[in-house]
Amino acid sequence: MRALITGASSGIGRDMARILSKKGYDLVLVARNEENLKKLQEELDTNVEVIVMDLSIKENCIKLHEDVEDIDILINDAGFGDFGRFYETDLDKDISMINTNVMALHILTKLYLKDMVEKNNGHILNVASIAGFMPGPLMATYYSTKNYVVTLCESIRRELRKAHSKVKISVLCPGPVHTNFNNVANVRFNLAGLPSEYVAKYAIDFMLIGKFLIIPGLGIKLTRFFAKIMPSPIMEEICYYAQRRKRK
Repeated sequence: MRALITGASSGIGRDMARILSKKGYDLVLVARNEENLKKLQEELDTNVEVIVMDLSIKENCIKLHEDVEDIDILINDAGFGDFGRFYETDLDKDISMINTNVMALHILTKLYLKDMVEKNNGHILNVASIAGFMPGPLMATYYSTKNYVVTLCESIRRELRKAHSKVKISVLCPGPVHTNFNNVANVRFNLAGLPSEYVAKYAIDFMLIGKFLIIPGLGIKLTRFFAKIMPSPIMEEICYYAQRRKRK
């Protein structure tokens, strides 16, 4: 059994690699940080292949699929955010975020899903966020990318069910987690974050039993519930206030 994990050099992706290795999975770990990937490779007991790659480039995503075959689990964890008014944030960073959070995930999900459907077996876990269920003023691009991930996974789930496929797709939607996300996004969470190790184990356990929507933490589950029933203008105001408090 072999798993491919993007964004594996730190945070949730790194901890998922540790968990799957303990479960006996061989791994293909993909990220841009070679040093961190090599350190992780050395500590794991199963066969680990390290690929240093920038997945914000379309051709790299396609090459990854061509070079890495026979995957039983695909975990799309690569991604990042940014903070600020939409009309003031850097356009190049926005485009890179969209390419990483959306394009790369879309390409890898599509290509590996086709392989899995042909085998009629496999798991795909796409990492989104509780942000995928609500508007995100002051982090508009990031929230929009995670909305895309959630909606894409919902659509694929229905297609797989209608096709009576044994392939399973899951989407992980955590709230704040103790990772390097804050530094990249230039934010400071006011809510207590969950340990990355806990979120990773929670996600892997539920993915392996075929659960679709994986939301760790009671508080985040309640947040999703209220986001569904709250009128949009009120939700926008609440999110704006919450986002503003994250400013470093």
